[in-house]
Amino acid sequence: MKRIYVESSNLRSVGYDSTTKILEVEFNSGGIYQYFNVSEIVFQALLAADSKGQYFHRNIKNIYAYKRVG
Repeated sequence: MKRIYVESSNLRSVGYDSTTKILEVEFNSGGIYQYFNVSEIVFQALLAADSKGQYFHRNIKNIYAYKRVG
């Protein structure tokens, strides 16, 4: 999945597949995780957020099922 680099102290890059509704997040620590059944609205809001890390922690982490992929 192609990811977009973002300015964040926590996140390095994010990608989204609208067909499968998978959000992929690469953390500055090096881990890559896929979050399932994420709407495109949530992905766009993440990209637009002033603090992407804060948005991620409030609206994605511990809300969506996920798996580590890297």
